[in-house]
Amino acid sequence: MRHGLARHWVGLIGLGLLLGLLLGGAPAPAEAQEYRIGFVSAVTGPASSLGVPERDVAVMLQKEIDARGGITGPDGVKHPVKILINDDQSKVDETVKAVKRLIDDQVQVVIASSQSPTSLAVIPVVTEAKTPLISMASSHAIVTPIKDRFWVFKTPQSNIHVSFHQVKYLKAKKYTKVASLYVNDAFGEDSRRGLAETIKGTDIQVVYEDKFEQTDKDMTPQLTKVKASGAQVLIVHAIPPAASIVTKNFRDLGLTIPLMHNHGVGNKPFIDLAGGAAEGVIFPIGKMLVAEGLPDTDPQKKVLLDFVKAYESATGKPRSTFAGHAWDALQMSFIALSKLKANTPLGEARAQVRNELEKIKNFAGTGGIFNMSAEDHVGLDERSMVLVRIEGGTWKGFPPEKW
Repeated sequence: MRHGLARHWVGLIGLGLLLGLLLGGAPAPAEAQEYRIGFVSAVTGPASSLGVPERDVAVMLQKEIDARGGITGPDGVKHPVKILINDDQSKVDETVKAVKRLIDDQVQVVIASSQSPTSLAVIPVVTEAKTPLISMASSHAIVTPIKDRFWVFKTPQSNIHVSFHQVKYLKAKKYTKVASLYVNDAFGEDSRRGLAETIKGTDIQVVYEDKFEQTDKDMTPQLTKVKASGAQVLIVHAIPPAASIVTKNFRDLGLTIPLMHNHGVGNKPFIDLAGGAAEGVIFPIGKMLVAEGLPDTDPQKKVLLDFVKAYESATGKPRSTFAGHAWDALQMSFIALSKLKANTPLGEARAQVRNELEKIKNFAGTGGIFNMSAEDHVGLDERSMVLVRIEGGTWKGFPPEKW
């Protein structure tokens, strides 16, 4: 990852340019105001395959910022940054406790959390405290209706963006009968609804739908009904480990119809837990997993390759789109914090950070090109995703010409 003081903003914000701009500047005087970011992810519990890489990114960026003495504010001096990292154990009540604690700790912005249910649970908390929240989860309900989400933003693509690509594939293959299985939580429900909304007005119908719990160990009963339903394709809405278990059960039953997932499986633990059963799984995802194959003209390619190199070097772990969600959230926080005037009172600082997040335009992150607005607090569309297929234990681009 490259750093240094950038001379001016030019076009899309790249990885080296962004950090150079924010982390350069004059040494901080002793009284320089500290910027504080609250960070909550599922380091333990069922969603740890999401939360651990997110936590790792927070640790990685904290070290980078410390090495450079902080973020340069509009006063021209460096301000120290402290990322207060918390584990919510994949539990709603623990997320709420952590966010309340962080608000009391006088953070200017909160990044929380790994899952849709935990993110949704803290919206009333941050709204009452008038503290900006950036979620690393995908449910569209996290940022809508916008009139009730004044303080809330998120970095992952929404499930409605996922279903756009799923339905595009279904139409191209002329599949009209779909089975849908979803995890029984806010994420699964939102993904299921996204699919239902996208197939309206088409010849595609859901011939069988059922749910399962994130902690279930066997989904054979639901899959047996899928097998008897006449469905031409199965779409699963879940994250590991449940998503991996469904996939293994699917193969064990001898089902041969195409198996599609959503972007909840964009990490190596899904493949590792599913073993050979993951082979052939198709799903829409951000471009990180196939960054090397992107054309050089893609504005995200350099950002993605730089991030993958930095992340894998710092952690010794394979790339993860969930790590990318954290990177995007933290980078946008850095942008907003860099606009704070010295010694701004906490309430005003939180409001200013919120306003600056809403102004972010043409930010090339790992999840896409972000263009926030008062009407859109995710700032992405379906162009931020591609279809991939698991082949030989890794991800391969799956463009229309290969369908």
